[in-house]
Amino acid sequence: MWLNSVGLYTFVRREVKRFLRVSVQTLLSPWISAMLFIFVFGTVVGSRIDTIAGIPYIAFVLPGVLMMNVLMSAFSHSSSSLYFQRFARHIEEILVAPLSYTEMIAGYLTGALIRGVVVGAGILTIGMLFGASGIHSVGYFLFYIVAVSMVFALLGLLVGLWADGFEQLASLTTFIITPLSFLGGMFNSLDMLPRLMRSMTLWNPFFYFNDGLRYSMTGIHEVPLGTGVAIILCLFAALFVTVTLVFRSGWHLRA
Repeated sequence: MWLNSVGLYTFVRREVKRFLRVSVQTLLSPWISAMLFIFVFGTVVGSRIDTIAGIPYIAFVLPGVLMMNVLMSAFSHSSSSLYFQRFARHIEEILVAPLSYTEMIAGYLTGALIRGVVVGAGILTIGMLFGASGIHSVGYFLFYIVAVSMVFALLGLLVGLWADGFEQLASLTTFIITPLSFLGGMFNSLDMLPRLMRSMTLWNPFFYFNDGLRYSMTGIHEVPLGTGVAIILCLFAALFVTVTLVFRSGWHLRA
C-alpha cells in the first residue's frame, strides 16, 4: 500500500498547529519551569554542593529536568489530542479519511515528537545561556530525545483511548510518570543511595533515560549505555505493536 503523503502531512500540520495555538501552556510553561530549576539548583542549592559524580550539581540535574519535560510533552500531546477528538466526536473525520491506521499512528507520533523536540531544544538553549549545559555526544542526545519521545507518545495514545474522563487522562502523569521521574536518578547518583533504594532505582526505566541523556550532555554515566538503549527499543517495539493492534480492533475508536 502506497503512503498517503498528502494526508499524513495534513495530519501532522494539524497536530503542530494544535500545540502552537496554546504555546503558553505547551512551550512557555516547561521553559519557565526549567529556568526555575536552573536558578534553584544552580544558584541556591548548587552553591552549597561542590560536585556530584565529578561535575557541577546543576550539570548533573539538568539532563533529568530536560528529559522529564520532553517525555511529559510527548505523552501529553498524543494523549490529549486523541482523547479530545474522541470527546468532541472529531475522531470520525479521521476514521473516514483515506489514512491507514499506521499512518494515523505516525501522524500522532510525529506531532508529539515535534513538540518534545521543540521543548527539549528550548531547555537546552536556556541551559547553555546560563552555562549549565552542553553536548558531549550529539548522536546519543538525538537518540534519547527522539526515542523516548516516541515511547511516551505511544503510551499517550493508549491512555487517550482508555480514558473516559479528564481525571483518568491525568492519572498516569500524576501517579506514575512524575514519581518515577523524580525517583529515577534526577537529583542524585546511585552512590548516594542506600543498598535497597539503589536496587529499586535500577528497576526504574526512567533512571536509564536520565542516565543516557546525562551521558550525552556531560560524558558521565553510571550504568552501561547499551542497557538503556535496549530498554528503550524494547519499550518502543512492544508499545508500537500494542497500539497498532488496538487501533485495528477499533477499541474506543468506533462506536
